[in-house]
Amino acid sequence: MNINQLKLFYLAVKRKSLSSAARELNITQPAVTKGIQRFQEHYEVNLVRRNGKELALTAAGKAVYQIAEKIFEMEKMAEECLLKYRRNEKIQVCLHASESFGAYYLPIIISHFNKAYPYVKVTLDIVPNKQVIQETLNFQNDFGCISLQTKNEKLHIQEILDDQPVIIVPPEHPFAQKTSVAPVDLEGQVMIMHEEGSIFEEFIHKFREKNQIAFTMPVTLSNNEAIKRAVEGGTGIALISKYTVQDEIKTHQLVAVPLTDNPITRKFYMISHKDKFLSSPVRALMDMIIDWDATHTRANTTDIGITP
Repeated sequence: MNINQLKLFYLAVKRKSLSSAARELNITQPAVTKGIQRFQEHYEVNLVRRNGKELALTAAGKAVYQIAEKIFEMEKMAEECLLKYRRNEKIQVCLHASESFGAYYLPIIISHFNKAYPYVKVTLDIVPNKQVIQETLNFQNDFGCISLQTKNEKLHIQEILDDQPVIIVPPEHPFAQKTSVAPVDLEGQVMIMHEEGSIFEEFIHKFREKNQIAFTMPVTLSNNEAIKRAVEGGTGIALISKYTVQDEIKTHQLVAVPLTDNPITRKFYMISHKDKFLSSPVRALMDMIIDWDATHTRANTTDIGITP
């Protein structure tokens, strides 16, 4: 395919004018017209037709325009990338992550990354899982980290970490003296719930149904910090990621107890758009997340009194 002719067609349609496309490319309007004609003649397909002074697309033209738009969007991204390197600008890595991974795992990983790549600015936004996926699909980040299993043909998806949820209680709670909590122990307890649609909300309902136990759920909170503060205040107990409570357990504000019959396996995933250009620093941070030493997590959980 003649990419120059494709670009003539694309710009003429995008600017809705042959003369505007000619000015942008610094060529004559007849050259634009001739290029588009040759493009159509080569494939023996009409892509545009005149509608007064404006160009109208045929069905074939609409399909080719959508493809051309992606091609030249990628061309622009490649050019911007090369210009950044040519100007030796400070490279930026932009990522989005769901709350648990973004707030409790990524900060320490980014800290290590910054020591290895001090010239790279890392921007992290913590947003809901579905927003991370959407922003990644829309090229609004370099990559994302989620705790929701997803499938999309436009995304590279890689599992990066397993997470072990635990029951958290205040130190004076009877569970604080236990080495583990059995399902029957939860009968009659007050369980602080995660927001509707969250993974933990789904886990808790399945756990209750599977074990046929009854506990009250009068409070629903939207983030881990609010849940931890509610447990500290004696509102109830909660199921939460073990890594999110390491500071409170070290300071004896909370106690984490594993479930003896734990049906929950929570995984974190890294996602990136298959068509996204990934610079060397971006790939380096992604590799650091993938290779994040499992012994680091084991060391932390041992220090805070949780059996991995």
